[in-house]
Amino acid sequence: MYTIVDIETTGGKYNEEGITEIAIYKYNGHEIVDQFISLVNPEREIQPFVVNLTGINNNMLRNAPKFYEIAKRIVEITQETILVAHNAKFDYRILRTEFRRLGFDFKRKTLCTVELSKELIPDQPSYSLGKLTRALGIPVADRHRASGDAFATVKLFKMLLDKDLKKNIIQESIRQEPKNQVESRLLNIIETLPSITGVYFMHKADGEIIYIGKSKNIRKRVNQHFTGTSHKSKKIQLQVATVTYESCGSELVALLKESEAIKQNKPIYNRALRKTIFTHALYSYTDEKGYINLKIDKVDGRKKPITTFSNRQSAKSFMFSRTEEYNLCQKLNGLYDTKTSCFNYSIKSCEGACIQEEEVENYNKRVLQLINKNAFVSENIVIIDRGRDIDERAAILIQNGVFKGIGFYNLNYQINNIDVLESIITPMENNRDTQHIIKSYLRRNKKLKVLNLD
Repeated sequence: MYTIVDIETTGGKYNEEGITEIAIYKYNGHEIVDQFISLVNPEREIQPFVVNLTGINNNMLRNAPKFYEIAKRIVEITQETILVAHNAKFDYRILRTEFRRLGFDFKRKTLCTVELSKELIPDQPSYSLGKLTRALGIPVADRHRASGDAFATVKLFKMLLDKDLKKNIIQESIRQEPKNQVESRLLNIIETLPSITGVYFMHKADGEIIYIGKSKNIRKRVNQHFTGTSHKSKKIQLQVATVTYESCGSELVALLKESEAIKQNKPIYNRALRKTIFTHALYSYTDEKGYINLKIDKVDGRKKPITTFSNRQSAKSFMFSRTEEYNLCQKLNGLYDTKTSCFNYSIKSCEGACIQEEEVENYNKRVLQLINKNAFVSENIVIIDRGRDIDERAAILIQNGVFKGIGFYNLNYQINNIDVLESIITPMENNRDTQHIIKSYLRRNKKLKVLNLD
């Protein structure tokens, strides 16, 4: 659990400042579960430059509560949480100073979104809250007021959690949480999980990730793990202390995030990097007559496939449907073994490439259309899919045929600028698994929106 904090002060000499406004949002990694926002009477004058910056003046604070009147609420809402702020050293120092004046030693674990942003979103021209949120497409209301800045920090922190592929932030927070009794642990875990599409992470008591999975219904899938009787399920049941999750919105995003997370974290109960994610591939070659032939074969790491398949049956099904769609030859696509014409030629569904009746150029043109449709090659595209909320969409970026990563954007924010798009994207590894996931998903979901960046 996290508490995202922003504080406005009077300004003045170091450790002599007073709080004029405070905003605290209690955040569970997915949504705000509690909040506290208040003006504060600092019992001292506000520096003129601060009045100009925040708009908060001495008259506004005359009837506001003094810090000792809100101190208990601050202690309660931040209890057993990690305190998060943009430039956390400042906000934490100010809070500790105010509590020290009351004779109370206020201590909390802290996370700084400036430092996290430098690590997870490198090469930004500025890491000030205003400029960083603008670059990332995060809307900010009431800039330089505690509630507006704290809420923007919540949005930024949510993005940072997405970009933390190794899940270091979450693992550290789990170490801080009180542990449940063993007998009620599994039931309590299931109660905390939603029935949404996403990736889930099973942790031991020290935060170590022992299993990663994805599901269209996280609660249902985890319940299956906890009621399973296999050797692996029983081991997980004994060791799991908590389950965290990442909402993904779409199955494609969940599949890609699961694949990346397994490779990054290498959990003990995940099979070795899911090496058997696909077994067959589509290849092409040109025969002695000049016709482009298509062939389904077992995956060969030395060859570059057009596209890949989970099994031979799905590959064959793809070839039959595409042969019909593009009016191609069954014989040249390896679907009809004959030394003469194919069956489709006899029913006038093949133009006769199998017996050299159709011109090579005309036939190859249609084959290349199929290849270009199913192989990224040098494409620059953005796949748009469902987001985690109704006003959000997911963007999957492919540049020059290479998968670059995933990002989320608000529908009110346009992503037609490539620089803005790249800033919201969480970089991810391009490999055979991700290529297979994306291509097979596009085959199954033909109505998916795809933007061409060329």
